Amino acid sequence: MRRRAGQILARLYKAYPQARCSLRFTNPLELLVATILSAQCTDERVNQITPALFQQFPAAQDYANAPRPALEEAIRLAGLYRHKARHIQETCAILVNRFQGQVPRTMEELLELPGVGRKTANVILGNAFGLCSGVAVDTHTRRVANRLGLTASDDPLKIEQDMMGLLPRTEWTQITQCAARAPRCSGCPLLDLCPYPRGRSRR
Repeated sequence: MRRRAGQILARLYKAYPQARCSLRFTNPLELLVATILSAQCTDERVNQITPALFQQFPAAQDYANAPRPALEEAIRLAGLYRHKARHIQETCAILVNRFQGQVPRTMEELLELPGVGRKTANVILGNAFGLCSGVAVDTHTRRVANRLGLTASDDPLKIEQDMMGLLPRTEWTQITQCAARAPRCSGCPLLDLCPYPRGRSRR
């Protein structure tokens, strides 16, 4: 299984040499906010919202002190905007009060922030700090991992553990820079390694 996982990795890197995080950001705080906004929202939509948002609220203190209606209006197009605005404000208040306005660099500290789970923490650690602490498992990662037979689980934590066991630690961040909508088997560089066309892992 590890040998096949290595082959998959090599072919993906060859096919997508420029793959990177699709959320646009210039610092860890921007990535944290963008990742919170991306829940049940496309990265494309988030990227439409964030340029003006980051200009309006450049620091954690700006989010923490903002009138809630102003923040809600700024992120309205992301959906669930009231819920997300509350998480962003509560999170940024913690950053100001406990971390001098900076995003922490450990999984344990990130998981204490409202609206931050393992997926978000892994995205931030890997893409903002270059720290490979785990695999960010979202809906796309789950679909691809199942289609390729890298896991048989639907549980994000188990999927993360399975992929961490199959892939080198240095690749845990990069391997999730992918999209997974309807499979396009024709011309896929992984066709001969994938069980999906043969009727398995139809998720």
